[in-house]
Amino acid sequence: MSVRLSDLFKNTRIITGLLVNLFSSICIVFVNKWIYVHYGFPNMTLTLVHFVVTWLGLFVCHKMDMFSPKSLRPTKILLLALSFCGFVAFTNLSLQNNTIGTYQLAKAMTTPAIIAIQTLYYRKAFSTKIKLTLVPITLGVVLNSYYDVKFNLLGMVFATLGVLVTSLYQVWVGAKQHELQVNSMQLLYYQAPMSSAFLLVIVPFFEPIAGEGGIFGPWSLPALVMVIFSGVIAFLVNLSIYWIIGNTSAVTYNMFGHFKFCITLLGGYVLFQDPLSLNQGLGIFCTLVGILAYTHFKLAEQDEGKSRLVQRP
Repeated sequence: MSVRLSDLFKNTRIITGLLVNLFSSICIVFVNKWIYVHYGFPNMTLTLVHFVVTWLGLFVCHKMDMFSPKSLRPTKILLLALSFCGFVAFTNLSLQNNTIGTYQLAKAMTTPAIIAIQTLYYRKAFSTKIKLTLVPITLGVVLNSYYDVKFNLLGMVFATLGVLVTSLYQVWVGAKQHELQVNSMQLLYYQAPMSSAFLLVIVPFFEPIAGEGGIFGPWSLPALVMVIFSGVIAFLVNLSIYWIIGNTSAVTYNMFGHFKFCITLLGGYVLFQDPLSLNQGLGIFCTLVGILAYTHFKLAEQDEGKSRLVQRP
């Protein structure tokens, strides 16, 4: 009986974690888009709010003994903190200047970009099957972008920069976690305040501080509430990703990610009336097929690698 209760409690926690991640990951896209469309809140300032709230949230988690910080030299994570700024800022700028469909599909190009970076600079080899999955992903993104009636060059520039910086960030995060022997929360605990400091210096050069459109401008209460809410959601996204991977598996996280991908696309067309042509639908389908194929082959290769280790005498 006690075993059943324990299993039930564990399953309930996992389901709760998945639901929190589902809610926060989808909600952050829609809330940020709403803030940009209806309030015109400055992008980099919103990113700064996200970083500050994330660090405060991690500080609370630390005090609740959810993780133990590890002392790190600032120089060791300097580039990582800078890339974190670019990753979030360019991603938000892409969301601000593109439809949600184009924004979401552009993010799918992170996988091909990471593979290219790891192949060219880290001499990492990938199987032919993995490489072939990049064809439908890329084709789908190109199709959607080409037939997007709201297409704009600036939005695609931000999307491209977002993909490049995000890819670098993800590669560096993996390398730094291995190098410094820290988990993602320990790394983010030091990274978030450093990134906040960088943005605090940079923001005044690109965005107004006071007056119309400035962080200390005459914002309405609903706008400020939405901005703080966005920051809290950003923290929940980071926390829930870490928790899901730590308590389930990469398979669960990836499969759940595909579900979120579809829901986010659908929500963009419903909530913001983003137009969707047949060719764009075909592009979305191609990208989704590529993502699913990539996940399938990648996880199969990981399982094969594990079985070889087990069989090794």
